[in-house]
Amino acid sequence: RHKPYSLAMIFANPVFAAARAQLASPEQTERKGLNIPSVVEHVQKVKAAAPQNLDYGVDYYLKGALAGGICCGITHGAVCPIDVVKTRIQLQPDVYNKGMIGGFKQVIAAEGVGALATGLGPTVFGYFIQGWFKFGGVEYFKIQFVKALGEEKAWNNRNSIYLASAGMAEFIADIFLCPLEATRIKLVANPKFAASMPAAMSKIVAEQGLLNGFYSGFGPILFKQVPYTMAKFAVQGQVAEAIYNSMGKGPKQCSGGTNLSVSLGSGVVAGVVAAVISHPADTLLSKINKPGAGGEGSTMTRLGRIATETGYMKLCTQGLAARC
Repeated sequence: RHKPYSLAMIFANPVFAAARAQLASPEQTERKGLNIPSVVEHVQKVKAAAPQNLDYGVDYYLKGALAGGICCGITHGAVCPIDVVKTRIQLQPDVYNKGMIGGFKQVIAAEGVGALATGLGPTVFGYFIQGWFKFGGVEYFKIQFVKALGEEKAWNNRNSIYLASAGMAEFIADIFLCPLEATRIKLVANPKFAASMPAAMSKIVAEQGLLNGFYSGFGPILFKQVPYTMAKFAVQGQVAEAIYNSMGKGPKQCSGGTNLSVSLGSGVVAGVVAAVISHPADTLLSKINKPGAGGEGSTMTRLGRIATETGYMKLCTQGLAARC
């Protein structure tokens, strides 16, 4: 069977190439003749070339974290205009009710093109940090599972390893993302809230306090991001594996362009599936950070009121097209 690949394969980095091979079973790969190295083979090669890297040094995880941070920061920053429209649709559905294209026209007509970049600072910075911990964490937890379970058992349980690694890494990442996401939503909901990201964060703390201001949406962000990340890694692995199986080839037998196409194609499918799964929580996250949303009371009480007022279908669909 072919080894499923994670999103890390889009990075042109030999370190990730080794990581992608870590779950392969030597017996299975030898029978298939795919020439995919196993953990044992990789460790033997590393030991012969550089003994100090036998157990994946800190530099390995730093490379994974940095690559993830850069890519997440760039991609989320690039789609900031779409995110502005999506958030406006979620927060003001009575005003922004003409779809995604209509939403773009409304924002530009009312506030100018520059309004589409609202919240760009916290978006780029927040998702750089989130990508750092997410991708670095996934690699760390994945390797620890392989070491703990053994190579053969790890291969047989590879999908569970993908899900567990992604869930744990995302939980940690969300602790750092949540304050910046709260800041972004505040700025998008009210562009006059503050002139900059630092000013907005200071104002949030002054008006609402640290926990209420930055972590009211921690529950929704977990329900949004953890299922999103778990689905993204698991679905992409399955789709990539299915594509390679359909071609009757392994990644080693394909060109760089073919492997990149498989990565991007499986990533698109995984992204759409993950967005649909996590969208109700994304809607709640946007609304809970709107001043006065849900009335008074605890975060869970407010979330309950918001969910009841919005309705299940709207929670699942408001801004979904823009998000996908």
